Amino acid sequence: MIRGRDTRGHTFAAIDFETANASRTSACALAAVRVEDGIVHAKRRWLIRPPTPEFSFTWLHGIAWSDVRTAPTFAEVWAEVARFADGVEFLAAHNASFDRSVLVACARSARIRVPATRFECSMLLARRHLGIYPTTLPDVCRRLRIPLRHHDPLSDAEACARIVIAALRRPAHIGS
Repeated sequence: MIRGRDTRGHTFAAIDFETANASRTSACALAAVRVEDGIVHAKRRWLIRPPTPEFSFTWLHGIAWSDVRTAPTFAEVWAEVARFADGVEFLAAHNASFDRSVLVACARSARIRVPATRFECSMLLARRHLGIYPTTLPDVCRRLRIPLRHHDPLSDAEACARIVIAALRRPAHIGS
């Protein structure tokens, strides 16, 4: 869990995956936002060619096989992502269990070593440190006045980063 209530000295990357279908190995997009000392320093978005052309979530995120059929694979993208996140204290995601499970499944499928970097969940931080309920990404963003185009991976990752920044700046609520 995040220690201290100050953004100084914290370097982290907020990430967001979109998947083509219910398989955790079907990542079709990944975005990352790097934060240093409470300031967004860099943002990146990658399209990923999943192992199969089966898309059932296009209606949700707008990404189709035609958008990714010539995109790099997860293994090819991961080298860039690893450089982007080099030296971070932690990775953050909203509902981190989902994004972590996608990362682990894709890494294992690509025979890439699963990163040991710890995860923080901005959904849990919103509850524990900001006292926000409900904690869906749109709900938290509305409360904190963070712009959001939900299911656009870069918008979701930046929103997550801004939630973590807000949590770092506020004392924990009693009982957290």
